[in-house]
Amino acid sequence: MTDLSLPGQSIPEQSMPEQSLPVARRSLFGVELDPLTMDQTVERCLAAVRSGEQLEIGVVNAAKLVNMRRDPGLAEAVSGCDLVLADGQAVVWAARVLRTPLPERVAGIDLFLRLLAEAERGGIPVYLLGAEQSVLDLMLEQTALSFPDLLVAGSRNGYFEDAEQGAIADAIADSGAQLLFLGMTSPKKEIFTAGYGRRSGVRVVHGVGGSFDILAGVTRRAPASWQRLGLEWLYRALQEPRRLGRRYLTTNVRFLLMTARELVHRTPPPVRSQPRQPAPPSTGSVHRKRQ
Repeated sequence: MTDLSLPGQSIPEQSMPEQSLPVARRSLFGVELDPLTMDQTVERCLAAVRSGEQLEIGVVNAAKLVNMRRDPGLAEAVSGCDLVLADGQAVVWAARVLRTPLPERVAGIDLFLRLLAEAERGGIPVYLLGAEQSVLDLMLEQTALSFPDLLVAGSRNGYFEDAEQGAIADAIADSGAQLLFLGMTSPKKEIFTAGYGRRSGVRVVHGVGGSFDILAGVTRRAPASWQRLGLEWLYRALQEPRRLGRRYLTTNVRFLLMTARELVHRTPPPVRSQPRQPAPPSTGSVHRKRQ
C-alpha cells in the first residue's frame, strides 16, 4: 500500500494561522512569486472556499522557470495565476542568493495532500482530473484508504481531445466540486487552468503534475533527506534515466546560468494582466492534444 501520510498532521481550523494582510509579491527571474508558507497557502485556499472566491494556483521549480523563458504561453499562464509558489528547493535557494528571500518551499504534492486532508475534514468536494485511467483508478483506491471520508465529486483521466475541454470544464462545474486537482504535466495543466479554470466553477484549481502517479504507487517520491538537499530531480532521473537524465541536466545548467545573469542584471517583473474571465462555451483548444 502506498503511504499517503502527510509530512505533518492536518492543522484544525482553530489552530490555523490567522489570515493576515496580503503579502507583497517578490520578483524572481521576472516572475512574481507569493512569499507564503505552507500553512498560509492552505489558509488562503480554505478562505477562498469559505468566501466563494476563485483561486488559481501556479507552482514553479527550476525546470519550469527555464521553460517559461522559452515558452511565452507557459509564462503567461503561470504569471496569470492568483498564487504563484516556489515548488522547488532550488528556487528558494536562488531567491536567497538574489536577496529576494522566500519563507520556504511549498511543494505541490505536499499542498495537494494537505488540501485533501482539509477537504475530508471539512466535507469539501473535490474533482481529480489527469493521468492514465489505470493510474487514476489506483490513485482513487489509495486515496479512499487514506482519506475514507473524502467527498470525490468526480474524476476523469487526462487523455482527451482539445475540443472536449469545454465539456469537461462544464462537467466539473456540474459536479459541485470546490477543489480541482490537475494531474497533468506542464504546460498542459497551466494552460488548461488559464483557459478553463474559471469556467469549471471550483473555488481552487491546483495543478499537481505527477502527484497522481506517486499517490497511485506507480512512481516513488524522493526520501525527505533528498528533498532537503534539493535532489528530487536526481532521484527521479535515476528512476527514468533515458527519459529524464539529459532533460534535468540541461535545465539545471540553464537555471544556474540564469541565476548568475540575474546577479548582474535583474529581469524586470511583467506588467500585471487583467483578471482571467471564464472561457465561453464556444472557446476552442488552449493546450496540446494529449497529456
